[in-house]
Amino acid sequence: MSILEIRSFRAADHDIDQYLVVAKVRERLAVSKQAAQRFHVERFNLRKLNELQVRNQYQIKISNKYAALENLNDSKDINRAWENIKENIKISAKEILGLYELKQHYPWFDNVCLHIFGQRKRAKMQ
Repeated sequence: MSILEIRSFRAADHDIDQYLVVAKVRERLAVSKQAAQRFHVERFNLRKLNELQVRNQYQIKISNKYAALENLNDSKDINRAWENIKENIKISAKEILGLYELKQHYPWFDNVCLHIFGQRKRAKMQ
């Protein structure tokens, strides 16, 4: 919590011996990283769409899926129709594009740093 501004008003009421205090306060809620990463979201490798051959394959796959969806009569239940469309897009993207691989981050303080730190400590001791 951060207090942005505080003011006291002496003449709020004439018959009391207390002052009116007004404060502007800002509250920040912290979100833990674990809560944010709890939901696993499939990320597709969208950079593959820059290649013309892969883009054409994806367009053909999607158009074939939509052609199959036109035969279904889901005009009564719009939610079911949306779920079908969404799943067909996800399946096509997973087959053609594949999933995006997150980069592996290596710790910056490794054995080499530890060795250099030890040398520095020994040099200071001498």
